[in-house]
Amino acid sequence: MKKNNRRSFVKKLTAGTVASTMLPHLISANDGSNEIIPLKKYPKVSANDKVRVGLIGTGIMGFSNCSTTLQCPGVELAGACDLYGDRLLRIKELYGKDLYTTTKYEELLDRDDIDAVIISTTDHWHDKITIEALNKGKHVYCEKPMVHKLEEGQAVIDTQSKTGKVLQIGSQRVSSIMHKKAAELYKEGKIGQLVMVETWNDRQSALGAWQYSIPPNFTEKDIDWKRYLGDAPKVAFDPLRFFRWRNYQDYGTGVAGDLFVHLFSGLHVTLNSQGPERIFATGGLRYWKDGRDVPDVIIGSYDYPEAPTHPAFNVQMRVNFIDGSGGGSMLRLIGSEGVMTLGWNSITITNSKMSEAPGYGGWDTFHTYSEQTQKEFKEWYDAKYPASKFKMQEPTELVYKIPEGYSDHFDHHMSFYDGIRNNTPIVEDASFGLRAAGPALASNVSIFEKKIVNWDPNKMMMV
Repeated sequence: MKKNNRRSFVKKLTAGTVASTMLPHLISANDGSNEIIPLKKYPKVSANDKVRVGLIGTGIMGFSNCSTTLQCPGVELAGACDLYGDRLLRIKELYGKDLYTTTKYEELLDRDDIDAVIISTTDHWHDKITIEALNKGKHVYCEKPMVHKLEEGQAVIDTQSKTGKVLQIGSQRVSSIMHKKAAELYKEGKIGQLVMVETWNDRQSALGAWQYSIPPNFTEKDIDWKRYLGDAPKVAFDPLRFFRWRNYQDYGTGVAGDLFVHLFSGLHVTLNSQGPERIFATGGLRYWKDGRDVPDVIIGSYDYPEAPTHPAFNVQMRVNFIDGSGGGSMLRLIGSEGVMTLGWNSITITNSKMSEAPGYGGWDTFHTYSEQTQKEFKEWYDAKYPASKFKMQEPTELVYKIPEGYSDHFDHHMSFYDGIRNNTPIVEDASFGLRAAGPALASNVSIFEKKIVNWDPNKMMMV
């Protein structure tokens, strides 16, 4: 135990670096006990189990995904695609001048030496490229949200089912050891009956608000603008709409599609939930008035129905792109006997159990009664709720920490390749992807159409 005046103890989820996530670990709690938390074991990769990957989209997430995926054993980069030639030059600088590159993703899909593709494009290309890649026999890792519009989701689910290829959506919290531990703690009843959830992801920076750097000499000659637009409305060339595409509904899904999806994904994997049934969101453009047509502040309220894995409960969700406190992210599961708080690198459970005896006095009607009635009440109360003088004192706070250097992004990519090589079930498949994207995109519908949205979490559609 720590100091006697702090009834808390800390348990580490694991101890090691990214590479060591393939092994279980013995961990110690400072109350003197030992515990083993089994982490996922990935089978050893043989020389014949190589997976050759094509990268489609080499923006911020494209480079991030590439860096992470190449840390996975037995993975090779076979080619890259982007509309902007300078990014293709950069990827050759990093991964070799002989790397195959193209501005047409179809050429990657036609290559027989590519087993899987990682799609990190603008949101409005996700469904089209995913479906084409699956039909071409490629396994697909697609960035979240899975789709740009709600009506696009079922076609992706159907194509995955028809082709039998692995499809994983890229919200790494689904593979995080922290959320796996949170799911265990929830099932153990550590917080009693779940009542509500509070979650937020706030920021306070220009880059956090998607004001990304733009090359000073970038012109329309540098990209195929018509190809970039795809099925989006035809508009004149605008560098802002290419480099800062998240700011525009034509290509992105705003705060809800970028960040609410992460929050829904983490919540759903923790509770094994299908999603909410009633959605209301509001917000507006409060600060970043730079031509964008999406809000920079969104607040959502969600009603989750009773399900086999959880009771009915409510969710409050928020993103604020101009948070004067400096920003931060949190997920709080509030129960009848405690609160489970998930931060960036830890889980904290704080317990506060109500006494079985309701008590009397204080702000109560007890003092309004006559002395005789008070005496009779005390006798009745003491008989009904006899005092227990000797009880073991339980810790009021438990803290679990992930190790320094751990990467849920790495684990998420490892899960993808484990699914390819060993047919291991993918948690964040097309159905999970739509159940996370669905309420997020429905939040946009609620905001822009100023209405409550009824959502069927089982059929994954608005009703």
